[in-house]
Amino acid sequence: MVERQLRARGISDVRVLQAMNEVPREAFVPEADRESAYADCPLPIDHHQTISQPYTVAFMCEALRLTGFETVLEIGTGSGYAVGVLSCLANRVISIERIPELAQSARRRVAELGYTNVEILCGDGTLGLPEEAPIDAIVVAAGAPELPPEYASQIADGGRIVIPVGHAESHQRMCRFTRRGEDQFVEDLGGFTFVPLVGQRGWSAEDTTDH
Repeated sequence: MVERQLRARGISDVRVLQAMNEVPREAFVPEADRESAYADCPLPIDHHQTISQPYTVAFMCEALRLTGFETVLEIGTGSGYAVGVLSCLANRVISIERIPELAQSARRRVAELGYTNVEILCGDGTLGLPEEAPIDAIVVAAGAPELPPEYASQIADGGRIVIPVGHAESHQRMCRFTRRGEDQFVEDLGGFTFVPLVGQRGWSAEDTTDH
């Protein structure tokens, strides 16, 4: 996976490649899909959600430009796979999942695997986590209609937000927002497809009934 899917497609951050090599992806996919755990594609998990393909997880982690000292807020825990990868790259990882059953199973999974610098919460991730502000980095594993203003207000000076932005029913553009003082600089990192970001500052549940 690391050589054929990641290095071959431009992932070069040594720490990201090492984390992707160390985290057992098969532990985060449904038992019926274990043989396909390292395939170059997303896989379904419970509640009509997905675990992103390995390349997408690596791409987003690399885009965060982590050094190992940061507190990272992840939105959309899912199975917890990206949490495991981020735990190898940051000092502390806080993840918010809106579906209680997914949050509970992800907590159990990361605890069993020994990731101790991780906290998984259940709630509306579109509102961020104001009590932890300023946050060094925010990564969002679902497509938003636009950058939620709470993220912009909660990110630290010099911090990065990596989030897919676009219409819920079409490809989104992966964007990296970097705060410099009172300004936000945005970079377009390419096209991706994600499940929609549901919540007060995202899409409504009614908007996503066909997903």
